[in-house]
Amino acid sequence: MKIFGNLIFIDAVNVSEMEIQDIKLTGLIKLEQTDGLIVIDMQNDFLPGGALAVNEGDMIIPGINNLTSKFIEDGNPVIFTQDWHPPSHKSFASSYPDKNPGDPIETPGIGPILWPDHCIQETPGASLAPGLANIESASLILRKGFHPTVDSYSAFLENDKVTDTGLQAFLDAMGITRIFLCGLALDYCVYFTAIDAKSLGFDVVLVADLTKPVNAPPGSVSNALSHMRKEKVLIVTADQILI
Repeated sequence: MKIFGNLIFIDAVNVSEMEIQDIKLTGLIKLEQTDGLIVIDMQNDFLPGGALAVNEGDMIIPGINNLTSKFIEDGNPVIFTQDWHPPSHKSFASSYPDKNPGDPIETPGIGPILWPDHCIQETPGASLAPGLANIESASLILRKGFHPTVDSYSAFLENDKVTDTGLQAFLDAMGITRIFLCGLALDYCVYFTAIDAKSLGFDVVLVADLTKPVNAPPGSVSNALSHMRKEKVLIVTADQILI
């Protein structure tokens, strides 16, 4: 367990596996030429030892490497995203004299809680994980969260739900109609990317064994999974994806 102010990170691995086991897996899926893979925020600050570490977030790197290789081998695009915050970003608790990480906040474009300083532009914590393969073969590396007063969980829309990251136009130009999602964290950036993708008309597949959650506040994992299931996000494991 790790504690940042009022924000408590528990053993998210057990929680995520328990919750995912309650969700019926879709089964085998064959890759099509209109499929793309988005690897969400596999950055040093979200890995063990980082400023906002997800428990065992590093354990999914080998599986992600295998999956990106599978997509590249089949000729499908792979996209990596990066949180890319300026110093004193308004999602940081340190930007407020009376706030701590984990404190709730309802400022438009920020929230639902404040975070420790993390993924600050041009710092080692913002870099993609050194063990991550196939970065040089990516079709796009998308940076998000660089507006000082607006956070960005989704890879499609900033948290104001107005500012477009440009990802939809990029995927549309490549003829991508179905996206596969993996990375960090299940109950935030992966979840919000999935929901926005569905609202924009994409079919969405969550690769359940290649994502880990923050699990804060309590219930965030079950809420995310329930909402994704309601929105007809398909849920598979990596070995169910066939080329």
